[in-house]
Amino acid sequence: MFFQFLHSLIYCSWTQTMADRHWGNQTTIKEFILLGFGDRLDLQILLFLMFQVIYMATVAGNTLIVVLIVVDQHLHTPMYFFLGNLSCLETCYTSTILPRLLASLLTGDKTISVSGCFTQLYFCGSLACTECYLLAAMSYDRYLAICKPLHYSTLMNSRFCLQLATGSWLNGCLAVIILVSFLSQLLFCGPKEIDHFYCDGIPLMELSCSDTHQVILLDFIIACVFTLPPFLLTLTSYTCIISTILRIPSTTGRQKAFSTCSSHLIVVTIFYGSIMIVYLLPKHDTLRDLNKVLSLCYTVLTPLVNPLIYSLRNREVKEALCKAISKYLAFTKTCRDSKRIT
Repeated sequence: MFFQFLHSLIYCSWTQTMADRHWGNQTTIKEFILLGFGDRLDLQILLFLMFQVIYMATVAGNTLIVVLIVVDQHLHTPMYFFLGNLSCLETCYTSTILPRLLASLLTGDKTISVSGCFTQLYFCGSLACTECYLLAAMSYDRYLAICKPLHYSTLMNSRFCLQLATGSWLNGCLAVIILVSFLSQLLFCGPKEIDHFYCDGIPLMELSCSDTHQVILLDFIIACVFTLPPFLLTLTSYTCIISTILRIPSTTGRQKAFSTCSSHLIVVTIFYGSIMIVYLLPKHDTLRDLNKVLSLCYTVLTPLVNPLIYSLRNREVKEALCKAISKYLAFTKTCRDSKRIT
């Protein structure tokens, strides 16, 4: 994310000087320790139960959205095509973080190998970057639907939608693989404790005993090239959308136009808002716990609330869900009746 990379550029430059003073020649470490949310046993059990419920609800909700979009012909539109991609991404994103966290809370083993840490960093980073592009594509789709309604069907055709989705996934993978390949060349001599619940780029750079200035510069360049454009596109799209909605003369027309993009706007606000707060706040020991809680917003909360927001605030999704339930109940009734006859 751009804000993460900007923070690393500002913050890690002076931590490297402190690292050079204290670490010196030490043995290269083989594993890290993810401190997570502390060592209190009662808190660990409560967190395990909470995250277990959240993980199951997230996977079930996003999978249900994907299934509804695939089986219901009325949802075969560009908006729901991107929503299906977003739901798939959220399932993968949550599965990259929560299973490892649940295992740590259950067993008490907080260690993670260096290679495992970089693997988690890669998938978290690439999926987060892909989400930026998908949110930008969805905002552009809403921009065309509201600001260019006469040209919408021509511009947002199936081929263009597929190109946007494919480009989002490829750009996300490409952006992070370059960064991780350079990070993996750094030496880590100790300490090996990461005060977070997953492997993040900034904490890893802080623990390195190598010169990280080139990696920080590369980090910033990648952010500017890959992640800043989708953020600016999303911001520009919604600026134009809000401006167009405000010019609609009737109150009913404004409400109808805003309802078509309100769900996506809520998700964008939660996602970017929490990231801005986490990576632009000063790094103090007193704020570390707050940063962890806020990090949960874009790593755990956003994937959880996506299906809720899009289903509870969207009439077409609710109708598709009711139709699917009716078909399922009719099918089970038919099966029971056939068993009775036989």
